[in-house]
Amino acid sequence: MPFQILAGILFIVIVLVIFFFIGYVKAPPDMAYIISGLRRKARFAIGKATIRVPFFERLDKLNLRLIPIDVKTSNAVPTADYININVDATVNVKISSEPDKLHLAAENFLNRPTEYIASVAREVLEGNVREIVGKMKLEEMVSDRQKFANLVKENAEPDLAAMGLDIISFNVQNFVDGNEVIENLGIDNIVKIKKAAAIARAESERDIKVAQANADKESNDANVAAQTEIAKKQNELAIKKSELQMDADTKKAMADAAYEIQKEEQRKTIEITTANADIARQEREIELKQKEVSVKEQALEAEVKKQAEADKYAAQQKADANLYQRQKDAEAKQFEATRQAEARKAQAEAERYAKEQEAAGIRAVGEAEAAAIAAKGLAEAEAMEKKAEAYAKYNKAAVAEMMIKVLPDIAAKVAEPLGQIDKITIIGGSEGSGNGVEQVAGNVPVVMAKVFESMKEATGIDLANIINAESYDAKVNRNINLSGLEDVNLVVQNPEGNTKVSAATVQE
Repeated sequence: MPFQILAGILFIVIVLVIFFFIGYVKAPPDMAYIISGLRRKARFAIGKATIRVPFFERLDKLNLRLIPIDVKTSNAVPTADYININVDATVNVKISSEPDKLHLAAENFLNRPTEYIASVAREVLEGNVREIVGKMKLEEMVSDRQKFANLVKENAEPDLAAMGLDIISFNVQNFVDGNEVIENLGIDNIVKIKKAAAIARAESERDIKVAQANADKESNDANVAAQTEIAKKQNELAIKKSELQMDADTKKAMADAAYEIQKEEQRKTIEITTANADIARQEREIELKQKEVSVKEQALEAEVKKQAEADKYAAQQKADANLYQRQKDAEAKQFEATRQAEARKAQAEAERYAKEQEAAGIRAVGEAEAAAIAAKGLAEAEAMEKKAEAYAKYNKAAVAEMMIKVLPDIAAKVAEPLGQIDKITIIGGSEGSGNGVEQVAGNVPVVMAKVFESMKEATGIDLANIINAESYDAKVNRNINLSGLEDVNLVVQNPEGNTKVSAATVQE
């Protein structure tokens, strides 16, 4: 029972996991997932994950991306001052992400293409543009396009909100009329602008000339003052240069004199140093020559001495090596002889041990065989004794009955070879001796008589005497003669211990 419960729980868990993976949905930020089916009101998921029940809830998608719409009036629209114009505007709308508007958008545009949504929004916007154009004057619209766009946007938002749409932007591209009214409205402004521009240009040119004259005067004054200042500065510079040149010449003369004095002192110092260096060099060369001679003498002495020592060392090492080799050879021979002697000794001990084990085995086998033979002889003697006692108790009738029971078996054994004969062919035969069949059949009693005689000769038992109850052996003789055991002493195990008996004759 617990296993079945566990299996059921495991099955339920697996089913739940499968349902979880099948029903797991994750909406991107620009897409609205609409899940409906179990509840009266659909669920929305935007930019998040949610779970829907497979087979019981439906999953639909609404695109929340911008939808660009080009809004143009299809024909001329009269303004508040009765001027026909055409309006060209660009609008961006999208499905609202607010829950209430999203429900409306799902009811109106679910599974609808974007082109359908754009066409519906375009019709609404065009109607609102026409309405606002009819409320405003042309000059007002042209001069304040933003006001016109805001009015259209404010007027169209409730209509689009009822469908679940939001206006993101509304931009007027152009106002066009067929009578050049807009162009004529700008003529006065153009003339005023040109007049103001001409006056501004004349005033600017006048101001430029006055400013230029003042600038030239100021420039000339500044130039004269600058030239005067330059001349003064140049005079001061020439005087300063002369003073600097005189100081420079004086310092140069002093430097040249000092240089010559220093040069002479350096020359003397160099000559003295050179002379000292030559003397030192000569002394060094003499010292080096002396050291070179000494080194050569020491090298020669070292070479002769080292060669002699090397020869002596080599001879000594060779003698030591020969002596060491002879010692090792002798030790090796002695070790080999010792190993051979130990091996021969071990082999002799192994052979002796093997012979001892073999002799012990033979002795154990002989003792076991002798014990077996003795035990067998005793058993046969006891059996014969029991049989003799039984025979002594038999009367003639019992012996006769026993022999009668045995004779058929003996006869069967004697006649058994005849049963193996498949076919007999008899040729001739004498009159007195009968035919061949009688001769073959008469062989059975003859063979049985021969069996009795052979048994008597082999065992000394005469079946005829036993039948007549006159056999001595059948009465009291209990002596058992075991031939072939004269020289073997047997060990018979009895409860009192081991007893040796002669196997020649065993009597009770």
